[in-house]
Amino acid sequence: MKVFIYKPAKSAMQSGHGKSNQWVLEYEPTSKRAPEDLMGWTSSSDTLNQVKLKFDTQAEAIEFAKKKGWQYMLPPAHKRKSRPRSYMDNFKYVPPNTAAKTEKKTKTSSKTEA
Repeated sequence: MKVFIYKPAKSAMQSGHGKSNQWVLEYEPTSKRAPEDLMGWTSSSDTLNQVKLKFDTQAEAIEFAKKKGWQYMLPPAHKRKSRPRSYMDNFKYVPPNTAAKTEKKTKTSSKTEA
C-alpha cells in the first residue's frame, strides 16, 4: 500500500498558521471515484480515502509507515517566503522607474504603427 506524507499548507481563508504544523499521512486512492446511480453523488468503494492520520513530526509518520510495511512518498516541502513589511510601507513613496516609462512608450508606438 502506498501512502503520502506531507505537511499541509496554511489555509488561504485565514492569516494564521493553525493546523499547518502537523504532518499528515494520507492513503493513495486505490479505486476510481464515480457518480452513484441513484442520487448522482460521487462515491468510491475504497473507504481509506477518508482517513488522514496526523503526526507531530515527519519522523513519527515515516516510522509508522515503515512499521506497517507501507511504501511512502515524501513530496518536497515548500518553504514559506516571508518578506518583513510594515503598515507604513503601504504609503511609502516609490519614484517612477524611467526604464518602465520607455517600455510603455515603445509598446504604444508599435501598436499605432501596425
